[in-house]
Amino acid sequence: MITKKGGIAILNRYNEEVIFQSTKTTMKEAVEEAVEKDANLKYANLESVNFEYANLENANLEGANLENANLKGANLKSANLKGANLKSANLKDSNLEYADLEYANLKSANLEGANLENADLKDSNLENANLKDSNLEYADLEDSNLENANLKNAKTTCCTVNFASSEKEQAEQFIKGL
Repeated sequence: MITKKGGIAILNRYNEEVIFQSTKTTMKEAVEEAVEKDANLKYANLESVNFEYANLENANLEGANLENANLKGANLKSANLKGANLKSANLKDSNLEYADLEYANLKSANLEGANLENADLKDSNLENANLKDSNLEYADLEDSNLENANLKNAKTTCCTVNFASSEKEQAEQFIKGL
């Protein structure tokens, strides 16, 4: 993030080039402005940003760095978060309905009470994630890492999960958490 006289610049996480130049004064407002303008925020560096209750519906955050970001109560419906780094992010009570989280890193993320209905979580890392009271109805968790994930009281109606024969312990833990 670069703060310029005219606002905030959202930077690419890999080469620090400006992805979007905003007129706003906070990163939350800058990203919301970018989303409203259908800006492509692929690979954006948004580490540790406070997005509490932000409206990021339909945002393209593919490959973005959102490690330690606060997305509590955020609307991420239909957002593209494919390959995004959400390690240790707070997504409590967020709306991720129809979100693409394929290959996303959600290790140690807090997804308590989150709505993940119809979300694509294929090949995602949910190790040590808190999914307590979350809605995983019709979510696709195929080939996801759910090691030590807390699934207590999670709604899992019609969600897709598969485990290799070598993942017996993980499968038992998943069933135990239901």
